Amino acid sequence: MPVHHDQISRTPDRVNERPTWLISRAYARSSRLLAAGFEAQGDGLRSYHYRLLAALEQWGPASQADLGRDTGIDRSDVTTALAELESRRLVERKVDPNHKRRKIVTLTSQGAEALLRLDTVLAEVQDAVLAPLTTKQRRQLVDLLSRIV
Repeated sequence: MPVHHDQISRTPDRVNERPTWLISRAYARSSRLLAAGFEAQGDGLRSYHYRLLAALEQWGPASQADLGRDTGIDRSDVTTALAELESRRLVERKVDPNHKRRKIVTLTSQGAEALLRLDTVLAEVQDAVLAPLTTKQRRQLVDLLSRIV
């Protein structure tokens, strides 16, 4: 039986107003906008790169393991992402003199500049996602979401 386009976009009433459904829809929409925003930059950087750069800017040099824990990025993915950032000269990785098996990651000046560019992308995405809300409603939404995560 063929599926009509209008059937795809409909949601059953018992699902439509469930917070879990609405949160998942908001997540999907914000993820699409975020991916498109990063893609438009044309430099291959993604949201996980942004999280790593932001963590280094805020907390200073850190081990790869600490960065993974602090940003919620899996260890193997952190290694790959940091290699990508290092190849672009956005971070430096050096062996920790106190622990030869550990690498310390430092934000470079080019990394700080890239972070500022990506801040603009994120600000634009936030505005697009939250466009239907007033400034007060935006603050309230962030407050409420912070309580449930």
